[in-house]
Amino acid sequence: MKHSFTLALPANFRVDDVLKFHSRDAESVAEEVSDKRIRKGMLLDGAPVVLTVDLPAARRRSVSCEADIDAPAASVPPLLAAHIEAAARNILGLHIDPADFVAFARDDALLGALVQRQPGLRIVQSATVFEALTWAIIGQQINLQFAISLRRTFILQAGRQHSSGLWCYPEAADVAKLDVEELLTRKFSRAKAETLLRFAQLVAGGELDLTPAPGNEIEQISAKLLAVKGIGPWTVNYGLLRGYGYADCSLHGDVAVRAALQRLLGEETKPDMARAERILQQYQPHRTMAAAHLWASLADRPDESA
Repeated sequence: MKHSFTLALPANFRVDDVLKFHSRDAESVAEEVSDKRIRKGMLLDGAPVVLTVDLPAARRRSVSCEADIDAPAASVPPLLAAHIEAAARNILGLHIDPADFVAFARDDALLGALVQRQPGLRIVQSATVFEALTWAIIGQQINLQFAISLRRTFILQAGRQHSSGLWCYPEAADVAKLDVEELLTRKFSRAKAETLLRFAQLVAGGELDLTPAPGNEIEQISAKLLAVKGIGPWTVNYGLLRGYGYADCSLHGDVAVRAALQRLLGEETKPDMARAERILQQYQPHRTMAAAHLWASLADRPDESA
C-alpha cells in the first residue's frame, strides 16, 4: 500500500542541513541517505512504513514524498496518512519559520552577525515525537558516537523490518515489550535502560499522552515528562525541539550551546548553566532558533544530539 504527496518548500530551503542531520549514522539500519533522497523506516500506528523523500534540486519549491506501507488495507487510513505527512514535515524541518527569529535578532550584539551569516537555517527534526524523546534519553550524558551506536542497537532490538529490508524505528508499544536485561547486554547502562522502558510503558499504557491538544498543551506534556524518573530538563527541551519543533526550548544545559557561547563571548571557559540560561532568556520566545544558530556556529558539534 502506498501514499504519495507533495510538500511546498520555502525559497531558501537548505538541503544540506537536512542531509547532515539524517546521515549522522553511516551504518544506519533505519535510514538510507543520499544527496538525492532520504528513505526512513518507522512504525506508525502499528504499521511498518518506509517514507521516501526525494530531495529538491536547486531552486525547486516542492518535494515529492512516497510512503510504502506494509499493511493489507485497500486504502491508507486518514489518520495514518496524516502521521506520515507530519513525519515528512519533521524530517525536512518545516515547522519553525526562521524569519521571525532573523528579524528579532538582526541587530543583536551577540547573535546578530551570526544569524546574518546563516540565512535560512532551520530546525531539522526526528520523524516522530517518540523517536525524538527516546533519542534524547539514549544520548543523555554520553558522547555522540556511542549514542549513535546504542540507537542502532535499540532499533534492531525493538523495531521491525520492512518488506524492503529497511528497519523501522519502534513505537512505544514495541519498546515497552523489551526487558531491561536485553538492553544491558548491549551496553546500555541500567539507569538508561530503565528510563527508556519506563517512558515507553507510560506512553504505551496511555498514562503519558504525547499529542498536544486542549488540556494537554506543550507545557503540560513537559511537566509530565519531567515527572518521569530519569528524564531531566535537557532531555525534555531537546525532545521538544527535535520532536515538536517547539519554538522556545532553552538548551542552556547543552555542552555544545555553552561551547558556542564561550566562543562568541571570547572567554576562556564555558559559561555555567545558570549563566547560559540567563543569556538565552533574552531570546524568548525564539530560544530554539538561538540554539540552532549556536550549534551551527561550531565547526564540530560533538554533543548536538547527545
